[in-house]
Amino acid sequence: MRESIHKFFKVGIIQWMSFPKSDPLDSLLEICRDDYFDAIEIKGYGSDELNAKAKVILDQSHMKVCFGSQPWLLGPKLNPNDIDEESRQIAEDTLKKAVDTAEYFGASGIAFLAGKWCPDTKEKAYEQLLKTTRAVCDYAKTKNMNVELEVFDFDMDKAALIGPAPYAAEFAADMRKTHNNFGLIVDLSHFPTTYETSKFVIRTLRPYITHFHFGNAVVKKGCDGYGDLHPRFGYPESANDIPELLDYLRVLRDEGFFNADDPYVLSMEVTLRPGEDEKIVLANTKRCLNRAWALLED
Repeated sequence: MRESIHKFFKVGIIQWMSFPKSDPLDSLLEICRDDYFDAIEIKGYGSDELNAKAKVILDQSHMKVCFGSQPWLLGPKLNPNDIDEESRQIAEDTLKKAVDTAEYFGASGIAFLAGKWCPDTKEKAYEQLLKTTRAVCDYAKTKNMNVELEVFDFDMDKAALIGPAPYAAEFAADMRKTHNNFGLIVDLSHFPTTYETSKFVIRTLRPYITHFHFGNAVVKKGCDGYGDLHPRFGYPESANDIPELLDYLRVLRDEGFFNADDPYVLSMEVTLRPGEDEKIVLANTKRCLNRAWALLED
């Protein structure tokens, strides 16, 4: 493409993924000083004092702030579709607290993921997830904020209730019947883990997508990095590299997601394998996005 990717997308970075080893405020400064990024996805900084310091930095940056509450669930192993009602309520309350924190940082909403499920209780888990998501959307709406569910694998690593894509579409349709502040996040990293393609996922979920991630995955059993671990592009035995990223961008273009007037966030979700360097892996990801964009036909 001759025109800049920044015309059509807010290119983002997921801070806790790209900088897992650095001091959070130091890496926040580095990201905010880098004009390659138009958006940043954060999870909060652990205390009121650190949150206040981070907010001062973010307020200067003119970046779109997105809030990921996935770690708020994964860390303490909370399940928003838990069959046990008391446990489900804890997950709901946690997500509402995430909405409050996101509001403090000026984010327009939160992202989260479904919890694990069992085949014997899948239908009940689906109803529990609807209950949680509707309650969180109701709460977010009082603050004029949105709620996004990220689509994950169902049998490889996270084993989340939502996806694959057809099941995510069913859930999103049910949510949209009652809540217009709900949407889906899709991630190129997850397509190999759900045995799907960019074209299939994007076309299946087209009406409900509000946010994009891109990255890589290893889906060959027995290989290093197997599962939903988001290794760098070009990692041995991995599924995605520049050709797959180019295909993703082509599908997004063809399905009408290039929007210069109101760009979608397109965030890199890439992290380190043992012994790797944060800044090298970050540069790797930028190079791959730049190359894929350069190869994209006008």
